[in-house]
Amino acid sequence: MAHLPTREDNNIESAFSEWITNNRHLAPLVVSGLAFAESCVGIGIFVSGALLLIATTLLYHNGIVDLYQIGFLAFFGAIAGDQVGFWVGYRAGPGFHHTRLAKRYAKQLAKGESMVLRHGGFAVFIGRYIPAIRSLVPALLGVAGYDRRKYVVLDILACGTWAVALCLLSMLGSTALG
Repeated sequence: MAHLPTREDNNIESAFSEWITNNRHLAPLVVSGLAFAESCVGIGIFVSGALLLIATTLLYHNGIVDLYQIGFLAFFGAIAGDQVGFWVGYRAGPGFHHTRLAKRYAKQLAKGESMVLRHGGFAVFIGRYIPAIRSLVPALLGVAGYDRRKYVVLDILACGTWAVALCLLSMLGSTALG
């Protein structure tokens, strides 16, 4: 059983390092779990991409996962989170427009939906790389009625490039750790 961090564990890095040492078999699941959480609508607002980067850097640095595993696990976690967000937006879209919140902000919502539909492909890629909106863009595209097939193709490409970038940053972070 893993022990909880003590007062001496003054930062997330030492707490996480201790956890992965005691749970090496579960540690790779952290990559896909955090990638899913940071991109999933509702959850992603509270889960930082920095946490995923710290986790992947430490896992790679300690030899628990290689860059291919990081890329694979992060890619599929991100795809899953994005698809959940799009599906929620797509399903909630028609009903969402009749809520008090949507009626209150009807002008802004209409403007946002118009922009998303006009620049949807660009929004998929930009949304993947900006943490503050990462979990919201898929749901907004779903609410706006963006073409599902087109979204899936663009999301696969965006998540693929993002996973490669995560691998490169994890490798650089590991180098900085020494």
